[in-house]
Amino acid sequence: MARIILFGGHGRVALLTSPLLAARGDQITAVIRNPDHAAEVAGVGATPHVADIETLDEHDLAELIVGHDAVVWSAGAGGGDPVRTRAVDRDAAIRSMTAAALAGVPRYVMVSYLGSRRDHGVPPEDPFFAYAEAKSAADEHLRGTGLDWTVLGPGTLTHDVGSGMIETGGSEWTVVSRENVAAVVAETLIRPDTVHRTIPFVDGSSPIDEALTLPGGAG
Repeated sequence: MARIILFGGHGRVALLTSPLLAARGDQITAVIRNPDHAAEVAGVGATPHVADIETLDEHDLAELIVGHDAVVWSAGAGGGDPVRTRAVDRDAAIRSMTAAALAGVPRYVMVSYLGSRRDHGVPPEDPFFAYAEAKSAADEHLRGTGLDWTVLGPGTLTHDVGSGMIETGGSEWTVVSRENVAAVVAETLIRPDTVHRTIPFVDGSSPIDEALTLPGGAG
């Protein structure tokens, strides 16, 4: 049994991840901003914790994280407002990394997107620009920490039923079901061989556990 704190606990990927973790006996603290979402979060096996991560500092976040075994960051501003996107997807995410270190919880899984990088190529006038900038900055910061990090980069998300089959790599415009993303998050948390790896993935033809194994059997 592991104790997982899941930021962005009412997000669509998070709501699919929590029951997978609960089914194997993990305890999940799902951090949510809106108390009206507490019942839905509890219904998928997580314990809701209402907090506004946009306003909490590193020490406040550390108080939430302490006592857990791993952090999963699946929170986001949802796009639309560049100021709030930077505040949540970049600034709050980076504070949570500092907080994880303060709390003595090194395992940290970031749910990002395929194509997140400093040279993402999104033009400034594109509405996606603020998100691309924020996510790439957060991912880059995470890789520079002393945490046991994994950055997951799923392709374009769909509502399709999860096949349990993926391939690593692929184009950022190639699709992946949210159910498969949730399954990858769950698998990553129990796989030491995913530490210090950035893993881009899309729907494919390999079982998730095999697809996450490093080439040559290093996993």
